[in-house]
Amino acid sequence: MSKIHLICGPVGAGKTTFAAKLCRDIRAVHFSIDHWMTSLFTPDLTGDIEYSWAMTRIERMESLIWSQVVQLMALDVDAVLDLGLLQQEHRTKFYDLAQQGGFDICLHLINADKEVRWRRVMGRNDEKGESFTMNVDRSMFDFCEALFESPRGDELDSAIIHKF
Repeated sequence: MSKIHLICGPVGAGKTTFAAKLCRDIRAVHFSIDHWMTSLFTPDLTGDIEYSWAMTRIERMESLIWSQVVQLMALDVDAVLDLGLLQQEHRTKFYDLAQQGGFDICLHLINADKEVRWRRVMGRNDEKGESFTMNVDRSMFDFCEALFESPRGDELDSAIIHKF
């Protein structure tokens, strides 16, 4: 039976790198919200990204992504959702959708120490390699750091934890 893999963790933890490897290992389809955002909306952006502006577009993209996930589940193909999922409420949305659809779901918590993550982000900004989608400055890093709600309780009990 196909499965939905949710990738969760703070900025710079290695979520996208892990998601890409997981997709190769299990032959799944990868959905990266950063890739969708930078492909669809960033070229039209004039100025800094505003949180409410981004969240409106993310909600629309997630609706489209979910419609694709439903089709993949019907074809018995795993899906890897690399959507940030910084907050518990955001993750719950996907738990609920999966339950409504009768789909198996697995949470992968990716983490690393804060300073390690910041060094990775600076390196990604400089190298602009495979996992690069946008420059993340210290203020954006710190903003996202404050948003992150690590899984707890039942959510953490059922998560697979990866520390890089």
